[in-house]
Amino acid sequence: MRENWRIKVSVVAGVSALAFSALMAAPAVADEAADSLQEVQMPAGVKIVEGLAPVVGADAPSLEPEADAPFSAAAAAKAAPAANTCLGSTAAYGSKGCFQHNGDIVWAGDTQKDGMSAAVGVYTDYGRAAEVCINKLGVNTWATCNKDYRETGNVRLRVFRYDGDTGKFYQPESWSGWIPVDGKY
Repeated sequence: MRENWRIKVSVVAGVSALAFSALMAAPAVADEAADSLQEVQMPAGVKIVEGLAPVVGADAPSLEPEADAPFSAAAAAKAAPAANTCLGSTAAYGSKGCFQHNGDIVWAGDTQKDGMSAAVGVYTDYGRAAEVCINKLGVNTWATCNKDYRETGNVRLRVFRYDGDTGKFYQPESWSGWIPVDGKY
């Protein structure tokens, strides 16, 4: 009887781990029409950081949706992805974002020609103040914000739009799951 209980707990734990790794591997996408943009109220004190053009020769993530197809759970369970791997790929109308654990680089991609900028908010699980990386470089470009997060922490990305003329953020938005800063799931 006790052995059956242990087997059931092991199966539940294994399924939970597999589901979590599949969730972290698959990009979240929310493509909605531009006329459905709604203002997002940001908490006071959120720091806005203007992203920079990636270093020449850097491996930039793809702005194409099919390039970020989910990969197998077995691959997600490996210790650490390659240094230039962009984790937590998340997209919403006009914006795409991900996190590169080697160098703690936040990538913000602008995918829509609508006069607004891509915005990627970064939140931690250890109390560091939230920041937003803005891509003002134009459509079909990536901008990077180089940060220094605690290696034992996790970050979560929030992707949405930013209107530089008004200083306001807009939905639709999308959130990633928690991403380990050290890149080890």
